[in-house]
Amino acid sequence: MEISSLFLQIFLALTLLTGLAKPDPDPLQDYCVADTKSPLSLNGAPCLNPTQALSSHFTTSALAKPGDTKANPFGFSVTLTTLANLPGINTMGITMARVDIAGNGLVPPHSHPRASEVTICLQGAILVGFVDTSNRLFTQRLEPGDSFVFPKGLIHFLYNTDSRRPALAVSGLSSQNPGAQIASRAAFVSSPPIPDVILEKAFQISPEDVAKIRRNLGG
Repeated sequence: MEISSLFLQIFLALTLLTGLAKPDPDPLQDYCVADTKSPLSLNGAPCLNPTQALSSHFTTSALAKPGDTKANPFGFSVTLTTLANLPGINTMGITMARVDIAGNGLVPPHSHPRASEVTICLQGAILVGFVDTSNRLFTQRLEPGDSFVFPKGLIHFLYNTDSRRPALAVSGLSSQNPGAQIASRAAFVSSPPIPDVILEKAFQISPEDVAKIRRNLGG
């Protein structure tokens, strides 16, 4: 009886773990064009009546224009497909992103809690990398045509190694809403702020260092 109970507990635990690891739910119809005007709040967006679907719902020019890499101190810009600019992506479990990086610019260490990512370098030279849960670093220098995969939820970065010319990449992510969390901003510019003593101990830095980093990150 005890063995049966143990196996039952293991089975339930595995069921919960695999359930938590699932990607976005599969659509139950050919498509579900997002009804962005609906007042309903769902895990995604309500569907338009299929008879109202148009070819324009499945195409976008959102990634055609360069982003403003001067809008932040890191020198990068990410332009995403969203339900607003590509409503046909609703329930498809994917997102596309245009990544513009200025000379010596950096997409700082960050993670996507709900998606893995594949990045294709289109222009320039980009040093990419991620750190696994054993703190092992995987890096690669990408040139036009090269691709690299970032596993789901792991900290990763992209750095333009050319100081004079911009770099361009396109990424595909395995979620309609991958989320993004920049590690440094999460630690030092949260609202309300993480107590200074926590940051001092976690990063082994002084109170002055904490204050300086907060200022530098806009906190």
